[in-house]
Amino acid sequence: MKRIALLPEGTVSHEAVLYLFGEEPVELVHHKQISDVFLSAVNGDVDFSVIPVENTIEGSVSLHMDWLVHEVDIPMQLEWVYPSIQNLIGRKSEVGTEGNVDFSKIKRVLSHPVAMAQCQQFIRSHMPQAELENVGSTAEAIESVAKHEGEGWTAIGTSLGAARFGLDILAKKVTDHNNNFTRFVLIGRESIQLSNRQASQKTSILVTLPSDFPGALHQVLSAFAWRKLNLSRIESRPTKKMLGNYYFYMDVLEQIDSILLNAAIGEIEALGCQVRILGSYPSYTYGELQTEVQ
Repeated sequence: MKRIALLPEGTVSHEAVLYLFGEEPVELVHHKQISDVFLSAVNGDVDFSVIPVENTIEGSVSLHMDWLVHEVDIPMQLEWVYPSIQNLIGRKSEVGTEGNVDFSKIKRVLSHPVAMAQCQQFIRSHMPQAELENVGSTAEAIESVAKHEGEGWTAIGTSLGAARFGLDILAKKVTDHNNNFTRFVLIGRESIQLSNRQASQKTSILVTLPSDFPGALHQVLSAFAWRKLNLSRIESRPTKKMLGNYYFYMDVLEQIDSILLNAAIGEIEALGCQVRILGSYPSYTYGELQTEVQ
């Protein structure tokens, strides 16, 4: 049985893992801090760790991307997409029932900063008077609300989290956009392929340009373009070595043993660029998993 590290029970990460593996037996190891989730796989305490890396509304989860690049050297082995459905959670006895909530009674809203950012329009329009507090996870937010009965506290989080701590859903699907999805990756030492499921292939690379080469990025992109290799994502992040010095994170829709991709990487390195492979892995879309898991 595979052991998998992830954020606390009741988070979107928890929902996403249950959804990904379906009936396949796995042992889940929960941690409050994302650093501990990373280090569990690095230290060999678990087989894989679950890392949220990108969201439809907020884009990249910068802290997690920086951990993948700067703090650990462990490959991505699989990715999947899961809908981040956030709800307003509290006690009906304090503020009223769903559809008839007295939002003026809400004094504080707690959540993970990414989840909070996904619901800004709802918060501003319904409870502008509430104090906002960021915590380590949506599950931690819900647990805090459960411990502060009668104080007008609410949380933004999952229905799984509400059930876990015995609270009520006061308003469903409070994210600002309906198409709110999160991309997750499994990191670990061994490759993994879900049985009987179709997946596309993706390779994630990190490219650092030479500092004295004008037009280097254009030539890097050209190495992919003329070979008709599709980049689904390109993002710059600071190398943390010098102001104005960046690396480029790229997702290529091709597997690493492709002749074309290897030729492109060789051409990029010939320009004096440094190339690091972050992982080559199966990529599962939400629709494919929905058909196969449910």
